[in-house]
Amino acid sequence: MNDLDKVCAIAKEAGDILLGYAGQLDASQVTSKSSSRDLVTAADLAAEQHIISRLQTEFPGTSFWAEESHAEDDGAAVQWCIDPLDGTVNFVQQLPMYAVSIARLVNKKTDLAVVYLPVLDQCFSASESQVSQLNGVDIAVSTTDKLSDAVLATGFPYRRHVLNDNNLENFNRMFLKQRGIRRMGAAAIDLAYVACARLDAYWELHLSPWDVAAGAYLIERAGGVVDTIVPGKAWLSSRNIVAGNPQLVELLRAELLVGRDDTYPDLGESD
Repeated sequence: MNDLDKVCAIAKEAGDILLGYAGQLDASQVTSKSSSRDLVTAADLAAEQHIISRLQTEFPGTSFWAEESHAEDDGAAVQWCIDPLDGTVNFVQQLPMYAVSIARLVNKKTDLAVVYLPVLDQCFSASESQVSQLNGVDIAVSTTDKLSDAVLATGFPYRRHVLNDNNLENFNRMFLKQRGIRRMGAAAIDLAYVACARLDAYWELHLSPWDVAAGAYLIERAGGVVDTIVPGKAWLSSRNIVAGNPQLVELLRAELLVGRDDTYPDLGESD
């Protein structure tokens, strides 16, 4: 079994843990983080612990950069960037759009990624030796080249009430320029769905590395482009992202930069 197959298996095991908790949580198993809107559950913690334990067994000596229990970048050359439950609010509300996201970073660049949607049993995967796949079938980004024909995705930060750049202005600007805008409530799913052309392009602000490390790599390995809104910065650490096929990325970026200089204020702090 190669490395990617091992990580797919681990993601599916974590997905089974999440499914075991689904609809079974009581109030004591759901708590708020820095924002009252940002939740963590016993399911997040159990899935993350399982992922880390299994990765330690399969890949001894590597480091972990994870949302819940290991949310520190220790500077190691090889790290696993993990979101055990992307879409926690969806999960708590018993909505099916949530995912396990696992990426391997080598010197801060992803070289292997898995995004698994437990309810739908959809496993997206990619590595340096494998193009992006969905359940073992090759996928590719959309060829849509006009915003008016595009179905876009985005999201909003939990701390939107205190952030100057909360993405609402961007959403309003895009509202009349595209075929549709979707909000899955999980960045990993938005990105994975861009990778397989279910969505045409995606942008968002105030993201953390574990939100995007796996999903963005899927887009790259599916023939797409991943960049920051102000081009040329490191999308893994800059906390904003624009992704899709090259034509749509440029058109979308042009709209997002209307009236801007070369910065996006407030993006130095994750949400």
